[in-house]
Amino acid sequence: MPSLLLLLCAVPVLLCLPLPLLADGVPETNMDESKVPAYTLPDPLVASDGAKIEDAKAWRERRRPELLELFRSQMHGRSPGRPAGMRFEAGPVDRNALGGLATRKEVAISFDASPESPVLHLLVYVPNAAPKPAPAFLGVNFDGNETVSNDPGIVARDRWEWNNREQREELVSASQAKRGGAAAQWCVEKIVSRGYALATFSRDIEPDYPEGWRHGVRGWYLAKSGKTAFAPDDWGSIAAWAWCLSRALDYLETDCDIDAKRVAAMGHSRLGKTALWAGATDERFAAVISNDSGEGGAALARRWYGETTAIVNLRFPQWFCGNFKQYSDNSAKLPFDQHELLALIAPRPLYVASAEEDRWADPRGEFLSAKHAEPVYRLFGLNAGDASLGEEWPPVNHPVGKTLAYHIRPGKHDVTDYDWEQYLAFADRAWKR
Repeated sequence: MPSLLLLLCAVPVLLCLPLPLLADGVPETNMDESKVPAYTLPDPLVASDGAKIEDAKAWRERRRPELLELFRSQMHGRSPGRPAGMRFEAGPVDRNALGGLATRKEVAISFDASPESPVLHLLVYVPNAAPKPAPAFLGVNFDGNETVSNDPGIVARDRWEWNNREQREELVSASQAKRGGAAAQWCVEKIVSRGYALATFSRDIEPDYPEGWRHGVRGWYLAKSGKTAFAPDDWGSIAAWAWCLSRALDYLETDCDIDAKRVAAMGHSRLGKTALWAGATDERFAAVISNDSGEGGAALARRWYGETTAIVNLRFPQWFCGNFKQYSDNSAKLPFDQHELLALIAPRPLYVASAEEDRWADPRGEFLSAKHAEPVYRLFGLNAGDASLGEEWPPVNHPVGKTLAYHIRPGKHDVTDYDWEQYLAFADRAWKR
């Protein structure tokens, strides 16, 4: 691997020209490291007025709130607080799930008492053999709770989806066809066998297409407000999923089987972006894990490589707030970069992971982003072994770091058994298990 000096931008030149367009109007991207222009990153330890942030107190009281407000107003949008009328309704329980390894619970979370409230259906597996309360991993799944395991007892539900072939939305009936379809990504038996609980819900609480908000939590809040359109700084769908992670954590705080002070927010791809934003905005999350989160997640926006801000905004306009669209043609105008999002999680444990063939997510940019978050972690007295990823991009299958950790593995955009082995070891270290 090349030295870090070659990876970092040695010349402070901003990329400020509009990106070239392909024939279909999609901004051109780059997969050649030699063509990445030089760029300058904002310093997370310099306040907006130029003052240097020199200790943890100044970070927490001054710089962190400043950065959080920038990300809220310019990228993710503003989310509501905890609903006053939220309700938890217990559903099916199986104390002999997964062949006796776990107790399976399903909980319906409503945001008020009205029948119009969206319902978040939370699936929870608690290890039977481990001491209680158990630490937990909490994440959003892509295609329904029934996909995370072959467990036949998980309730399958109808969901709104976008039909790409016919270019229309449709309400898809609950089907057994997807049961266990993502089991390899969730490794439920491995997690509970190591003494951890797993909690998850489907992203269809906010359907993932431009008009999906009409059937989701954002549309419900919009209707309650009396407005008919979102403001430029209203929340996007990633902020909505992150907000729902916090609502799931609200429930876990009431479950005597779960140690709510040891819950890690975990996510893959766009749901890795979600986990990062949840961890930044809700400090109750004791750890955060970003798996292949790429552009808008762990990867640096100013690096012209793989997916770009312009492509994200064009193809997934629902993900971020309206204000974020103004940066599509020039990411150098952003008042922050993603290393500062990672820094918002400090001093809590943070794991960033990449895949070698997942060039679209810019693995090197994900590593560099975590590397540039190190100075904030060091403000909290963490030594080099805890808050240093080393001076070079590590080779595949060579995890580095402790409190701030990173790995790149062989393969494509996915969550694998290898990834989960690292996350479990990471949690063991973080929580001294």
